[in-house]
Amino acid sequence: MKKLIGILSVLSIVLNSSVINAQIDVDNQGNVDRFDVLNTITTAVPFLLIAPDSRSGGMGDVGVATSADVNSIHWNPAKLAFVSQDLGASISYVPWLRALVPDINLSYITGFKKIDDNQTVGIELRYFSLGDITFTDIVGNVLGQYKPHELALGGSYARKLSDQFSLAISGRYIYSNLTDGQFVGGFETSAGQSIATDLAGFYTNPLRIVGQDVDLAVGLNISNIGGKISYTETSVADFIPINMRFGTSLGTDIDDYNNISLAIDINKLLVPTPPADYNPSNGTYSAGMDPDVAVATGIFQSFWDAPGGFKEEMREINYSVGSEYWYNDQFAIRTGYFYEHDTKGGRKFFTFGSGVKYSAFILDFSYLINATTDAGATNPLANTMRFTMTWNFGAMGEMN
Repeated sequence: MKKLIGILSVLSIVLNSSVINAQIDVDNQGNVDRFDVLNTITTAVPFLLIAPDSRSGGMGDVGVATSADVNSIHWNPAKLAFVSQDLGASISYVPWLRALVPDINLSYITGFKKIDDNQTVGIELRYFSLGDITFTDIVGNVLGQYKPHELALGGSYARKLSDQFSLAISGRYIYSNLTDGQFVGGFETSAGQSIATDLAGFYTNPLRIVGQDVDLAVGLNISNIGGKISYTETSVADFIPINMRFGTSLGTDIDDYNNISLAIDINKLLVPTPPADYNPSNGTYSAGMDPDVAVATGIFQSFWDAPGGFKEEMREINYSVGSEYWYNDQFAIRTGYFYEHDTKGGRKFFTFGSGVKYSAFILDFSYLINATTDAGATNPLANTMRFTMTWNFGAMGEMN
């Protein structure tokens, strides 16, 4: 149980924190404001936020407005309405936190089917394994071996409302079995379950800028809007990672063989920020707002509930920028950068990736490099690799 609790704590923190300090010297002059402290937002089932595919993983975790592909269901399901193929499928594998634990991994399977020129449906299965855990009682007697795991199974429907604009809705079932029914603190545990939905929009329009044809795209995806999760009858239920992702991209054909694109995403968790000096036993706090609220209230409250006011709210926004280069639609090179403010975790990393396309098959790979410069700072995500295989079958234009 100690190992499991440690892993879960690290996982939850990693998606919101990689540099853990008692206080943050924000202005680099030794001045620490009362609210210039680490105050990350943690949620249940944070595996839903892990970038599952190598393409976006190689571009700094951007994806809400990049060109449509089979993995759009995670980044922005509305993009599925603009896929050019009739049918596609993808398998991704991500060894996770290998610097800390050798047997945690994420597997992701997704696919889509074009109904007609305006409608597309997609499916996804995400399976997260936390490795082998040996359960013991309070005196160290072995109770058994177990592999905690979490999964999400979902589907999407995307529809064009015009030649430039589409909307989509997704639904998913979330299952989180971390303890196999073991007793924790004298209470029997059970698997956490929830139902969530995504609401997404995508706009794309060709422009001509300085004599060059450019494809402009804008995307918005509010994901994982769903009920809280609890693992015992007596424990306080936790928010799942409701997230708002907004971004834009520009792409252009340099000539008949070379294509390049640039994308920018911003992210904000739509769950309550922990208030200052919060005591959950009696609900008291010195600044901020009560985090124990209903889901709908928590979503709206998340825009103004930070105990440090507007300055802290702005720090809760994460930024990603990425680029992708294709040669002859056969070989791709990608790079990107991800930034998170120090008081919200301090994740900063560069990513690199490549892809090879042969007929209907694409093989992608990405690699993450820590960019944190603080002395002694570490990033558990450093050296993360992602592998993705994709199959696309038939262009819509060839069907008629």
